[in-house]
Amino acid sequence: MEIRKDFLPLSRPSIGEREIEAVVSCLKSGWITTGPLCKSFEDKFCELTGASHALSVSSGTAGMHLLMLALGMKPGDEIITPSMTFASTLNMISFSEATPVFVDIHYDTLNVNADLIEEKINKNTKGIIPVHFAGAPVDMEKILAVARKHHLFVIEDAAHGPGSYYRSIHVGGWGQVAVFSFHPIKNITTGEGGMISYSDAQLDRRLRLLRFHGIERDAWKRYGKGGNPDYDIKQPGFKYNLTDVQAALGLAQLSRLEELNRRRRKLALLYREGLEGLEGLDLPGVPAYPHVHSWHLFVIKVVSMDRGRFMQRLSDYQIGYGIHFPAGHHLAYIRERYGIKPGELKETDRANGRLLSLPLFPDMKDEDVLYVCQAIREILKNG
Repeated sequence: MEIRKDFLPLSRPSIGEREIEAVVSCLKSGWITTGPLCKSFEDKFCELTGASHALSVSSGTAGMHLLMLALGMKPGDEIITPSMTFASTLNMISFSEATPVFVDIHYDTLNVNADLIEEKINKNTKGIIPVHFAGAPVDMEKILAVARKHHLFVIEDAAHGPGSYYRSIHVGGWGQVAVFSFHPIKNITTGEGGMISYSDAQLDRRLRLLRFHGIERDAWKRYGKGGNPDYDIKQPGFKYNLTDVQAALGLAQLSRLEELNRRRRKLALLYREGLEGLEGLDLPGVPAYPHVHSWHLFVIKVVSMDRGRFMQRLSDYQIGYGIHFPAGHHLAYIRERYGIKPGELKETDRANGRLLSLPLFPDMKDEDVLYVCQAIREILKNG
């Protein structure tokens, strides 16, 4: 096959005239930091998820950090989570001085195996952080049943989750807490940014104080017409707020969510059709229960050749790729601090050295997917 001249990246945000006009309008308004557009973005996320509250933040990581503080994590507390996740979650657990306790995954979907959670629970367990991996929702009914039985909080890591539904309920809509990410690689983007959704008025007050220096009122309420710029601080906080410029972009992206995800689903189907039955690859599995997959990522497992060699050959064909994710329990500081026993996470280890993300973004063309599939067939055949 003829090798393409232009490089096909792993991902690229889909930014159109609607997004550009929204951002320009915000810039012209004279109010560009946290303000009414952030409030509108939060309200739209409440509509999407069914949660009664949403808080926009500077990143999904910032959202997880605020939650660890607001929920009062302390040394000795344990939080159950899969190792197959981005390091951000584990970093925030560690910064709170709590301890991550890892549960194995399903090899096909890379989602946490909910049947293995209860055996990890002890008197120090405070909560569970499941990950809706690649946009496939986890088995929330099983997880929530265990959480209710043992009086544990649940934080859905929904970084991959905008547009994902479990049994007709959008992720973040189960009365618990969810954290979303709007990094440029995600299904919708604000450049950088995130959102926390929840249905707890007391938690809302704690999070809002922690998000912005411990000040109760946002700047646009203090400096707008009739506002009072005076303030007091009863507890210290951070500066983790989103800006209205970012919210303008996010609102425009959110209005296109179904359009963007419909295209992702079409591309994932083309990948499946182009790679089905190909010896040497394991394709991503999907959950058996009713769900809507947002296809944030298309993650294959390379089983017949060295993954490093496979990646090099993709580069030769001008194709980008990613690794989502190096398993957390293999990271140096996790090994040193928490000492995971060899063989304890068999399916995670089985997937860890094999998984590879292929290019997937809404502005890809059908022929881009077909090119990737043909290149992979040649690579597996010729090495």
